Amino acid sequence: MTSNLNPYLNFKTTAKDAMEFYQSVFGGELTSSTFADFNMEVDEDEKGLVMHSQLTTPAGFILMGSDTPNHMDFTPGTNFSVSISGDDESEIHGYWDKLSVGATVQQPLEKAPWGDSFGMLNDKFGVSWLVNIGGTPEV
Repeated sequence: MTSNLNPYLNFKTTAKDAMEFYQSVFGGELTSSTFADFNMEVDEDEKGLVMHSQLTTPAGFILMGSDTPNHMDFTPGTNFSVSISGDDESEIHGYWDKLSVGATVQQPLEKAPWGDSFGMLNDKFGVSWLVNIGGTPEV
């Protein structure tokens, strides 16, 4: 079995919407379970929130997410970034285009000094993304 590094995203009450959005960006199969599905002890109004969600994409990406119950600390967007990198310009640029809808772009996706195309944004859910398309350094 291969080891994988999988980003795990935490949300306050928007995990379902966020994971469905990421599925619309990357495609693939999305599975989700609520706190109620596993009889977890959470506030009554949190039982329908997502305890665990996993998106497995055709490109081999695995993205996991959940809602953070009230009894746990939640600080959005300050402790992680999700990185997408590769050399299929059309595929990766397509992800960028979809992620950038409603996003705050810190660095437009453009040619970087090291020869790749690179961009950074915070999507409409506050998640920080780094996007790198492999290229050839200019001489």
